[in-house]
Amino acid sequence: MKKRRQKKLSRRLFEAVLTGDVGATKTLLRSGACPERRNSDSTTPLYLASVQGEAEIARLLMKAGASPDAESAGPGSEGTPLCAASCWGHTETVRQLLARGADPNLREDHGTGRAPLEWADGGPHPATAEILRAAGARPTS
Repeated sequence: MKKRRQKKLSRRLFEAVLTGDVGATKTLLRSGACPERRNSDSTTPLYLASVQGEAEIARLLMKAGASPDAESAGPGSEGTPLCAASCWGHTETVRQLLARGADPNLREDHGTGRAPLEWADGGPHPATAEILRAAGARPTS
């Protein structure tokens, strides 16, 4: 696929994720949009879907090949999708990420930052923390 077309599809995918448009997300992924292509700030579509609690879009992105543990690095978007969803208490998105293999103990900032359970407990989001513990998340000292 030509670079210009891929860039356009990627931009449209970010717009669809940002607006929570499941139908457009499906169409764009079927058209060849890369589910892991980062925007100019190095944010992944999956991180954006996770921080917004768009569980169905997160599921579609992972089904299309987005890694549940890929860390974003954009300003205000640093971290893993699971940390983002946990921080805001998006329980269904947390479930989707865990179902697709997200590591419940993976710390953001390349292993030096907070873990999903720390975000959920600090939220406070007890329902999210419970889901993480059931998936094997361990409290940190």
